[in-house]
Amino acid sequence: MSFYNKEKEHGHMSLCSRSLILFYLVSRSKDLIKEAILDNDFMKNLELSQIQEIVDCMYPVEYGKDSCIIKEGDVGSLVYVMEDGKVEVTKESLKLCTMGPGKVFGELAILYNCTRTATVKTLTNVKLWAIDRQCFQTIMMRTGLIKHTEYMEFLKSVPTFHGLQEDILSKLADVLEETHYEDGEYIIRQGARGDTFFIISKGKVNVTREDLPNGEPVFLRSLGKGDWFGEKALQGEMDILSQVVESGLSLLSAFISSLIPLILSFLLFSRHHRYEAENAFFFNLNLADFNIIDTLGVGGFGRVELLKSDENKTFAMKILKKRHIVDTRQQEHIRSEKLIMQEAHSDFIVRLYRTFKDSKYLYMLMEACLGGELWTILRDRGSFEDSTTRFYTACVVEAFAYLHSKGIIYRDLKPENLILDHRGYAKLVDFGFAKKIGFGKKTWTFCGTPEYVAPEIILNKGHDISADYWSLGILMFELLTGSPPFSGPDPMKTYNIILRGIDMIEFPKKITKNAANLIKKLCRDNPSERLGNLKNGVKDIQKHKWFEGFNWEGLKKGTLTPPIIPNVTVDTSNFDSFPEDNEDPPPDDNSGWDIDF
Repeated sequence: MSFYNKEKEHGHMSLCSRSLILFYLVSRSKDLIKEAILDNDFMKNLELSQIQEIVDCMYPVEYGKDSCIIKEGDVGSLVYVMEDGKVEVTKESLKLCTMGPGKVFGELAILYNCTRTATVKTLTNVKLWAIDRQCFQTIMMRTGLIKHTEYMEFLKSVPTFHGLQEDILSKLADVLEETHYEDGEYIIRQGARGDTFFIISKGKVNVTREDLPNGEPVFLRSLGKGDWFGEKALQGEMDILSQVVESGLSLLSAFISSLIPLILSFLLFSRHHRYEAENAFFFNLNLADFNIIDTLGVGGFGRVELLKSDENKTFAMKILKKRHIVDTRQQEHIRSEKLIMQEAHSDFIVRLYRTFKDSKYLYMLMEACLGGELWTILRDRGSFEDSTTRFYTACVVEAFAYLHSKGIIYRDLKPENLILDHRGYAKLVDFGFAKKIGFGKKTWTFCGTPEYVAPEIILNKGHDISADYWSLGILMFELLTGSPPFSGPDPMKTYNIILRGIDMIEFPKKITKNAANLIKKLCRDNPSERLGNLKNGVKDIQKHKWFEGFNWEGLKKGTLTPPIIPNVTVDTSNFDSFPEDNEDPPPDDNSGWDIDF
């Protein structure tokens, strides 16, 4: 062989070696990333298929010594896994810890747009792997939708389910979990009391029966794809047969309590003519017909002012800065809030009568509820008695029943968003996070107050009206104790505490046994197991022991006496004081940021 040919052969071998080394290094890095994610309090809750996709989408980033990776107060969208080197974590200039390889940090940024809560600086040269929020959320949404679509297609292929409506199939698909079994494994033993219902998606199962205590199992039949078993558990009975895997098996299973999908109770209102006359009255009003009396509240987008009309009627006016709405890209949220509130005709939801706009502001003319925020009363009293909490919880239940019957999810329950009218009845206000999602559908937007966010929102699994029932349990706990059950020094720690579950929370003695039972049933980790989201819908909450003897009919008719009757005058005495707004926002300059309102 010539020297030239030897060099060619040697070069080819070197190229193969380099490829093998590169493959090994990438594989080792991916293994490290996966182990780091599985070691992280938040990310370990994701499904393995999702974790694998996240690992595959992460890209390498390198920093030199004394570099700043994350700066406290900055807005971030990246989460990092450290492969090599060491970093120091500080908060308000105080050292919190040092981190080495195999650690995840910055994970709050992949949930939603927020400022960093700590600073991370390098102590050595470091190699990191990163993924941004948009990529992470795309993975979560896509994998969830693919899985749901696969389950739906499978259920539709099962002849027994052909008569079921689409929304019922969707609910059934939501509660299914996939499980794999090896040949010869027992799935159900004869005589055992089961709590799970199974549908075969792949493989075969042998059904056997043991007639004698020491006798050989007698083969009865074989079950295949689309067949189901475990139905005895529906009646709480023991299984009289055994099911044994014949060939590699995949099962879709569901807990019995989750099987029947949510059936919403539609509330009927016979007030059509009253609202038509009301709309005609407000249509003829102009901004100049109102005088500002005082300020009821201040928020990120503007203020709520107490107004009086020329007819001496009082109203609340929410005044929003157009420029701020556009700068924060909240046009769709504001439009959705308007549409939902204008259509909401419930005695437990603050009415929106009319909207206006000019070159600087958007205006929402609303019902004036002068009894004050429930949060202010709770703050001053420290906590509420059982009966007081029961009344306000019932008001929220009625509001949710109305919204959910229209396919609307609220997503922002907290004491600050419950306001008392002149009678002392509580009403929902602030519909900035509300969304019309329809029935049997989910949404993936991350929103809500950290202490009230449901686990499925944190894990980006997609959520529906069951997230509202989770927040109802949190509200009950806060009203009874003065503080929500899940709370940490920063949002990420709060989310990790939420993911540990309600059973890890110690309930104070002042929470009665029945109240604790209801809270835990509302705060089940699995949305399909939450009270309010079962076969009887909201009726399961209304018939719970904690509400035993409660006059629901009197509440709906407004004849039930509230526990706290506010002293209402036409002023802001039941509200906190707020400074005047001296800021003069820029007008619409016709540059394309005007809002359809």
